[in-house]
Amino acid sequence: MDEREATRARAEEVLRALAGPEATLRPDQWRAIEALVIDRRRVLCVQRTGWGKSAVYFVATALLRGAGAGPTVIVSPLLALMRNQVDAAARAGIVARTINSANLEEWEQINAEVHAGEVDVLLISPERLNNPDFRDGVLPKLAATTGLLVVDEAHCVSDWGHDFRPDYRRLRTLLDELSSGTPVLATTATANARVTTDVAEQLGDALVLRGTLDRESLRLGVLSLPDAAHRLAWLAEHLADLPGSGIVYTLTVAAAQETTAFLRARGYPVASYTGQAEDADRRAAEADLLDNRIKALVATSALGMGFDKPDLGFVVHLGAPSSPIAYYQQVGRAGRAVRNADVLLLPGREDEAIWRYFAALGFPPEEQVRATLDALESSDRPLSTQALEARVDLRRNRLELMLKVLDVDGAVRRVRGGWVATGAPWQHDTARYERVAAARRDEQAAMREYATTGVCRMEYLRRCLDDPAASACGRCDNCAGPWYPPAVAGEALAAAQAHLGRVGVTVAPRQLWPTGLAAVGVPLSGRIPAGEQAGPGRALARLSDLGWGERLRRLLAEDAPDGPVPDDVFAGVVRALADWARGDDPWPARPVGVVTVASRRHPVLVRDLGARIAATGRLTLLGSVARVGDERGGGARGNSAQRVRALHDAFAVPDELANRLAGLDGPVLLVDDLVDTGWTTALVARLLRRAGAPGVLPLALGLAG
Repeated sequence: MDEREATRARAEEVLRALAGPEATLRPDQWRAIEALVIDRRRVLCVQRTGWGKSAVYFVATALLRGAGAGPTVIVSPLLALMRNQVDAAARAGIVARTINSANLEEWEQINAEVHAGEVDVLLISPERLNNPDFRDGVLPKLAATTGLLVVDEAHCVSDWGHDFRPDYRRLRTLLDELSSGTPVLATTATANARVTTDVAEQLGDALVLRGTLDRESLRLGVLSLPDAAHRLAWLAEHLADLPGSGIVYTLTVAAAQETTAFLRARGYPVASYTGQAEDADRRAAEADLLDNRIKALVATSALGMGFDKPDLGFVVHLGAPSSPIAYYQQVGRAGRAVRNADVLLLPGREDEAIWRYFAALGFPPEEQVRATLDALESSDRPLSTQALEARVDLRRNRLELMLKVLDVDGAVRRVRGGWVATGAPWQHDTARYERVAAARRDEQAAMREYATTGVCRMEYLRRCLDDPAASACGRCDNCAGPWYPPAVAGEALAAAQAHLGRVGVTVAPRQLWPTGLAAVGVPLSGRIPAGEQAGPGRALARLSDLGWGERLRRLLAEDAPDGPVPDDVFAGVVRALADWARGDDPWPARPVGVVTVASRRHPVLVRDLGARIAATGRLTLLGSVARVGDERGGGARGNSAQRVRALHDAFAVPDELANRLAGLDGPVLLVDDLVDTGWTTALVARLLRRAGAPGVLPLALGLAG
């Protein structure tokens, strides 16, 4: 028996330990293992979800470790994926440990175990690659001793991919630092031809193994329903009919929370899973779904890559993702080890507004990048992200993304205490960013077409991923006909409408000024004095709500016509005020007067709303806080420091209003159209409190987020 035959026989033994006595290697699984273990090559596997990509790297790990190689390092994007992989490795007798943000207290012990040779597989998040302590203290030795590097969900390496993550680009540095001949495996189920080429080029001389992307167990369908209430009602009527347990995806956190609350009210055992939830709550929700203690997990894209439940029976989307490739990845969670799984898309009219919002968070224009580099170059010390916010008009998540890209490009470096400029020349690749943005628009157009196409839906998705073997599936609603009726019963629809018609969300007051305001000429810092703060407020609804959200987005849009408050919206405001007065968390005291904010976008709307509230509630209409200057940049999508800088001198309390405030014996209701960052409310409330108002209770039509 030659080396390759012996290696294959041993590989089959390890696979059976991992997946059961009947398991055998697929042809491309063996080709990948052979290339990694015998030829020590770099391999890119583009294979459908459930194909067995993890089996490749666990089998290769066992064989390489048996030959004396160092530990396998797996770069993995999600904690859910890491936990599943640690459990899978144990079944094959492979010792796997993970270093991530949820186990800080174990890092020192794990590092010691790695250095002692006691760990076969170390899983790390891509963010860890640029943690200064890990990058400088752990990574060099790890790179020198690694026996196999695995890049899971490798499409994240490419900015052409639907889920590009700048931290993944750090892998180029790690690849350069590996010892000569160290094998590398990159895996993904969601890469079209452009992404595949990009990732393969970054890997170097890579063997690309691309298989068919058909999923024979999935039955795809689309239900076009009139509105969010119909979609919720349909789900409540048919959730019990869907096979097994599954996932209901939503586009926003608010939608996930609303859907969970409604389904629970209808008697379903469901749980919510979002990026805003605590890690312990997400773990508990995952465990409940894995053990079939709940019918469904209602999740945002936070539950995307890596969640592994082989018997997942269905995936339903309330709202369409912006990319067919992202959609294919999410529906791929279902039907891995069951014969049939239902996949249903219920698109909504609000989907495209959500797509536009996230599309606006792309890589910043050159002037903002240059401003960041100038701020770092002019500083004699590292600047934290908070400190940079006072100098650059970008919100924190977008600023951090930009800094990570600049770090990979060599223009900045993350160190203890923040970021420093390297002084290396840097060029804004405007043309590439514009091409990426155009690719995103094409993906959105493709997703719109998916929802309305008359061709086979699985074939359509496979063509979007450039699968050359794409053909009609014979299972989807276009191939075999719909299998669920779109109609909903009147009682279920009425319940959904009542649920979505609820009014009133809390507006939490700002209590701390942003860091670094002195650097931009604003003499404010620290805690906002209690005597200058707004009290807790209310808004009719969030703009992202399934119920009122669409109505308010149309009313409050930048280009919406200004005019008196519509009667249906005012009726909702009256109900919200009544609930605020008599609810579980009532206002501290009944307001004695109404003050409006001079709105830049909707002055007539805000004045009319304030006047009608005053008349209905028999309150004194005290006047309006005047707008006395133009905002100096710091738009609503900028960061807090820049927003405060822009608004600091933009308002004033007229003398007539100040005289009326001085004699009041109760709080005033401060009326505005929209609360976004909350800094307009905070600064106007500060002016009113300093002018004599005993208290300020904010009230807005919409709350962003």
